[in-house]
Amino acid sequence: MAEASSAFNALVKLANQSRQAAKGLPAQIDAREQWSGIGFTLLGSHFVAPMDEVSEMLEVPSYTHLPGVQPWVRGVANVRGRLLPLFDLAAFCGGRLVGGRKRRRILVLETETLYSGLIVDQVFGMQHFPVDEFQQDSGDVVEAMSPFLRGSYIGEQHQWNVFLLSELAKDKRFISAARD
Repeated sequence: MAEASSAFNALVKLANQSRQAAKGLPAQIDAREQWSGIGFTLLGSHFVAPMDEVSEMLEVPSYTHLPGVQPWVRGVANVRGRLLPLFDLAAFCGGRLVGGRKRRRILVLETETLYSGLIVDQVFGMQHFPVDEFQQDSGDVVEAMSPFLRGSYIGEQHQWNVFLLSELAKDKRFISAARD
């Protein structure tokens, strides 16, 4: 029994020495909550779509043109065995894609009822902004985009307008891609 008691006392002594030698935790730095989205450009403006609204980003695949559709419908592509309708988001908003074809990308919007690829001028990947720097107003953008915008963030060099793909998915004109 004395052995157990001396072993216990040795552990208590070791624990006390460890506590005395331990350094304190570093000072807590007030971490700012971040909002993240996928950054892209369209019609000369910078946008950011919420992370949970973009299921993937792709290079523009080869696609087949479709007859009898709106001019902003580019066609349909086979992406890993699924048919992905492709839409020129700039043309939908009344403009034209700018820049080289090699920079263009597809933002894939997937909901329970919609699977669509949106062609944009360029994608910048994930962008992070402090939540407390959110502004209610959006920058100078094409009027046709305003129903899909919900405020903005100021980045190092640009104003990033929050573009809600979920609002685009509800738009009657977007859903009705057949030519009138």
